Amino acid sequence: MNISFFQHHTPPKIALALAANVRARRKERKLTQNGLAKLSGVSLGSIKRFESSGEISLKSLLNIAVVLGCEEDFLSLFTKKHYASIEDVINGKS
Repeated sequence: MNISFFQHHTPPKIALALAANVRARRKERKLTQNGLAKLSGVSLGSIKRFESSGEISLKSLLNIAVVLGCEEDFLSLFTKKHYASIEDVINGKS
């Protein structure tokens, strides 16, 4: 992986992109921030802060994901094997 990948995919940028995805999904479902807050049990302030800054606790994000029908997305995180060489692929090592 080259250094430019890390320059473009910083944690704050990833968090903001995730927040934008949540906002888009919320709007697709015709939910207001207040409606999402009530359904998810996450405070309205936390939802507003998340959508504007990308900052949120994992528990709150999971609650939001359940309401938006995206909880399965979390189960696929960190499941891909990454290989260092072709030999590792052949031998099934990660």
